[in-house]
Amino acid sequence: MTHLTRRELLQCFAGLAAASCSGRPAGRTLAGSIVGGAHALGHRVRDGFRPSAPARREQAGVAILGAGIAGLSAAWALERAGFRDYVVLELEDAPGGTARSGANAVSPYPWGAHYVPAPAPENRPLVALLEEIGAVSGRDAQGRPVYAEEVLCRDPQERLFFRGEWYEGLYPRVAAGGEDLTQLGSFENEMRRWAAWRDAKGRRAFAVPRSSGSDAPEVRELDALSMAAYMDAHGWTSPRLRWFVEYGCRDDFGATLRQTSAWAGVHYFAARLEEAKGEPAELLTWPEGNGRLVSHLAGIVGTRLRTRALVTEVDPRPGSVEVTYFDAAAGQPAALRAGHAIFALPRFLASRLVVPWRDPPPPSLAESVYGAWMVANLTLSDRPASRGFPLAWDNVLYDSASLGYVVATHQSGRDRGPTVLTYYLPFADDDPRKARARALGTSWEEWVRLILRDLGPAHPGLRDVLERVDVYLWGHAMVRPRPGFLWSEALASGSRPVGRLHFAHTDLSGMALFEEAQHWGIRAAEAVLREEKRTFRSWLDESSS
Repeated sequence: MTHLTRRELLQCFAGLAAASCSGRPAGRTLAGSIVGGAHALGHRVRDGFRPSAPARREQAGVAILGAGIAGLSAAWALERAGFRDYVVLELEDAPGGTARSGANAVSPYPWGAHYVPAPAPENRPLVALLEEIGAVSGRDAQGRPVYAEEVLCRDPQERLFFRGEWYEGLYPRVAAGGEDLTQLGSFENEMRRWAAWRDAKGRRAFAVPRSSGSDAPEVRELDALSMAAYMDAHGWTSPRLRWFVEYGCRDDFGATLRQTSAWAGVHYFAARLEEAKGEPAELLTWPEGNGRLVSHLAGIVGTRLRTRALVTEVDPRPGSVEVTYFDAAAGQPAALRAGHAIFALPRFLASRLVVPWRDPPPPSLAESVYGAWMVANLTLSDRPASRGFPLAWDNVLYDSASLGYVVATHQSGRDRGPTVLTYYLPFADDDPRKARARALGTSWEEWVRLILRDLGPAHPGLRDVLERVDVYLWGHAMVRPRPGFLWSEALASGSRPVGRLHFAHTDLSGMALFEEAQHWGIRAAEAVLREEKRTFRSWLDESSS
C-alpha cells in the first residue's frame, strides 16, 4: 500500500477507487464527525440572502468584521491605545479563523495554524504579544528577546516517512545521490544569499511582515516566475529537492511549485533565515497551536465579540459605516451604525457585502484565488506503531497528497499514552472551486478512509488505537500567492480604504501568515485612531502619532 498521492486522491473523490475509499471504516465503532466550518450559514450570502428589516439597531465607534487574527489584532491595537468602543462580528461559533483550536479529554489541539517562527526583534508587535502571554522569558545582552523553554518546539521536531521507514528531518537524505546533495547545497546557498541581500535602503529582500522587505526591481521580478520555473532556471531538477521545496509551498500556501510565485517560494526559505547563523528561526508552539494566541486576544475582546453573526451588507456612508448582519443565535437581523469599520474578512467577500462594489464588483476582487483544506484531529488511545526514527512534533509523508500530522501532546512532554494527531490535507487543484465542491460533498466515513489509507503504511495497526476522528473543512482556507499576483495593482488596491471602511486580512499580503494578519489588523486600527485624532504609539514605525 502506498501513500495517497494527489492523483489517487482525485480518483477517490471521483469514485474510481471505491473499494478502498468509500463506505464505513472497518472494525470497531469509531466516533467523530465533521465539526465545521459554518458553510451552510456563510453560503446564504452567496445565494442572495438579504434579511428583512432589522429587529434591533445598535451603535459603536468601530465595527470589526471577522474575528480571525487580523480582526483580533485590530481590537488588540485599539485596546492598547485605550479605545474600547468597538464590537467584533464573527460568522463561526468561535474566534480565530484558521488559527482556531479545540480540545478534548486528552489534549488541546489546533484546527489550523500551529506555530509561529520566533520573530526578529524589529517585529515589535509580535514580540509584545508574545511577552503578554509569557512566551518571552527575558532579554539577552543585546536586548533581543529570549523565548521561554516551554514554548520553543522541543526535540525531536521533524521526521519523514520515506521508503517504508521514518527518518529524522524533512529532506530525504537516505541513499541520496551525489547530484541530489549537490543540488541541495546549491539551493541552500542561494537561499542564504537572498537572506543576506540588502537593497540601497538597507532592507532585506524578504522580510516578515513583507512590508518591511525590499521593493527593488531584482526582488520584484521574481514574482513573474513560478517557483517551478525558478528551479528550472537554476538547474534544480533533483526529484528529492523538488519534493522538498514543493512541500514548503504546500505547507505555507497550499500550492504546488507551478502554482506558487517564485517570490513567495523564496520568501518561505529565506525570510526567516537568521543571517548570523544561516539557520531558520526557532519555532514557537503550543499544544493548541496558534489557538493559544487566539484565546489571549479573544479574552481581551471579551463580551464585545459576537459569534454566529453573518454580515450581509456593509455600506460606507459620509461619517459612518452601516453594517447589517444576521444574528443566527437569536434568529433575527440586526443593524449596526459604526463611526468606522474594519473589514477583516477574506477579500472575495467584499464583492458580495460592500454596497458600492456589488454591481458591478471591481475586477481586482476576482484576482484572489483561495485554496481549500481539510484538517482532521485523530484521538488515539496510545501511540501508533512505526519503524525507524521516533515520533516527532511534525511527521511528514514523502510523496503524499497530505502534509502529514503534528502531535498535540508533544509540546507538553507526554511521549507515551493517549494523544491527538492533527492531520493536514491541502487541495492544490488548478480549479479550487471544484476542490471545494468535492470537499463539501465528502462524507465523514470517506474522510476516515482517506486518512487511514494515507497513514496506514507508516503506522501499521493505526486503526486499533484510533478512537475518534473529527474533521474541519476550510473552503477558502488561504489566498494563493500565484505568479504575477504579489506585486500586482490588483493586490495593492486591496488595502485602500473606502470612506471610513478599512481593510485588514492576510489576503492583502497575498500570503496567509500570522505576521501578515497581525500587521494588517494593526494598520487598520491605527488608521482609525488617526482619523479619531487619538494620541498613541504606533506599532508600525518609531514615531508617535
